[in-house]
Amino acid sequence: MNVLPKVLLVFLACAGVCAGAVVQESYVLRSPDGRVELRASAAGRVGFDLLFDGKTLLRDSTLSLDVDGLTLGVAPKVRAAKRRSYDGLVEPHVRQKSARLRESYNELRLEMEGGYAVVFRAYNEGAAYRFETALPRPAVKVFREEVSLRFVDNFRVFYPQEESLYSHNERVYAPRTLREIAPDHIASLPAVVDAGGVKVAVAESDVEDYPGMWLRGTQGQGLGALHPPYPLKEKLEKDRDFKVTEAADYIALTKGTRSYPWRLLGLAANDGDLITNQLVYLLASPSRVADTSWIKPGKVAWDWWNANNIYGVDFRAGVNTATYKFYIDFAARNGIEYVVLDEGWYRLGDVLDVVPEIDVGELAEYGRRRNVGLILWVVWKTLDAQLQPALERFEKWGIKGIKVDFMQRDDQPLMDFYHRVCREAAKRRMLVDFHGALRPVLLTRTWPNLITNEGVRGLEWNKWSADADPEHNVTLPFTRMFLGPMDYTPGAMLNATKRSFAQVFERPMSLGTRSHQLAMYVVYESPLQMLADSPSNYLREPEALEFLARVPTVWDETRVLDARLGDYVLVARRKGREWYVGAMTDWTSRELTVDFSFLPEGDFRLEYFQDGVNADRFAGDFKRVRTRVNRAGKLKIRLSEGGGWAARIQP
Repeated sequence: MNVLPKVLLVFLACAGVCAGAVVQESYVLRSPDGRVELRASAAGRVGFDLLFDGKTLLRDSTLSLDVDGLTLGVAPKVRAAKRRSYDGLVEPHVRQKSARLRESYNELRLEMEGGYAVVFRAYNEGAAYRFETALPRPAVKVFREEVSLRFVDNFRVFYPQEESLYSHNERVYAPRTLREIAPDHIASLPAVVDAGGVKVAVAESDVEDYPGMWLRGTQGQGLGALHPPYPLKEKLEKDRDFKVTEAADYIALTKGTRSYPWRLLGLAANDGDLITNQLVYLLASPSRVADTSWIKPGKVAWDWWNANNIYGVDFRAGVNTATYKFYIDFAARNGIEYVVLDEGWYRLGDVLDVVPEIDVGELAEYGRRRNVGLILWVVWKTLDAQLQPALERFEKWGIKGIKVDFMQRDDQPLMDFYHRVCREAAKRRMLVDFHGALRPVLLTRTWPNLITNEGVRGLEWNKWSADADPEHNVTLPFTRMFLGPMDYTPGAMLNATKRSFAQVFERPMSLGTRSHQLAMYVVYESPLQMLADSPSNYLREPEALEFLARVPTVWDETRVLDARLGDYVLVARRKGREWYVGAMTDWTSRELTVDFSFLPEGDFRLEYFQDGVNADRFAGDFKRVRTRVNRAGKLKIRLSEGGGWAARIQP
């Protein structure tokens, strides 16, 4: 029989909050299901070990915070150790994965002499910690935050290495070993470590009034953190590249009394558990939008990827009113909720100066009559300089959302910008879609009107490279999507094999099969999901268009049926009484089995799109099949190289 540590016995006896009952140098904290174990230490410095199912994953990891000459976490003196537990349900305002989710954790709060505390939490989904301070000064400078994660072996890690801190965060999650990562090999988030089968996703949550966290190597079996310094001087190049030319020796200028961001380690016993793990969302601050009834997820007809290549019409296609009325008509006929006006609708540098070829007010009214909303693309720096007058004009026009682009930074002022835009947009009942940066995706619980976020190497990369290929595509659900919704912008109707692919900027194609593209709408989470191709191309593909017009963008339930990081994924999602199933594979052809035991009792109509027998030669080849199924059934499906499978199941 296992003997519980003394501190746990005290915790159980207290049945909730136990303040100051045991003051010591080591503490054990377990998740509600007992599988996650965090061993915190305050001997000499604050640190921790992390175990899963009794297996040690990290040992002697340390943390500290340098604030105005104080190094919090070094030579700590514990004043009180407080424990509490929480168990409740969260009903997301925007259902990215499910209609409700369980929020259950055990917490240890170590209150230290010197006006600070370190808070540890153990969830069934992983573990997290944060600093809290109550320093006797209204403002402080944070010079450095140490995050030193020391793994017990030279594990393989899927590492989104970056070239600099100035980035769109659209990286490849390339596998390598921990020892291969040098201190100057920096990365955005998340990094996913394969710790002998158990996956460890390194991330953060609840970032406010503070810069984002980046990763680097530590010349060993660990990962460390760095943060963009506070900018002192900046230079604007053209209308969008606002670069830091001089930086401070500190990373944040902030309040003396505050909570700092969570540093978290998401754990997954099986690869598929990474897809359903919602630790980032659970650790974020609750919604600050009082009334969320107006927030309407949906699909978007998008102009930029297909370069406005409308054909079979009697007007000149381009950035003009006639073209966007055609987009609105297409959206209205197919139940698509929105149309984006991307780059070109205003004169760059002045968001109030609309080009003469477009009447935005007329288009917004035309869309209102047809129940289609408009979303306007803007460069972030231009918007920031004209935020109030721009949003006031957009509100007067009846604009439903903004797509904000090219930030490429997550230092403290940029993080403030993300919060400010979400707050001001929410006041005017506008959705926000951030491109050109990863970090805003962490804010989707706090700002539910932040409906999606890029920060992903998506379909647009096929316009100039072969980097968004099926192998990359089946890595994303386990890596980038761990943070939250991603605006990959799928939907290509021109599909190519490895051999037939070509980079054509004005008439782009995708790598992988047609069914691979359709499956993305089930596998990839984005409550605002783009239809990237030309309406003219969709109209020539009525079977695919019918599926895309019906597939939801938010879900009441998610089940991962089979998955292996970087190889394949098979996911089922429910909206109401309908189920959708999506499968994707890398460049390896494979067979998978769909087990329909997730269905309730009764008979269901099953309609699915599978790779055609010649999809390995002509990637657009697919077959549409209709049949019946029940929960006792199983179906073996074959995916071509770069292939996919997409299904709709109705009662």
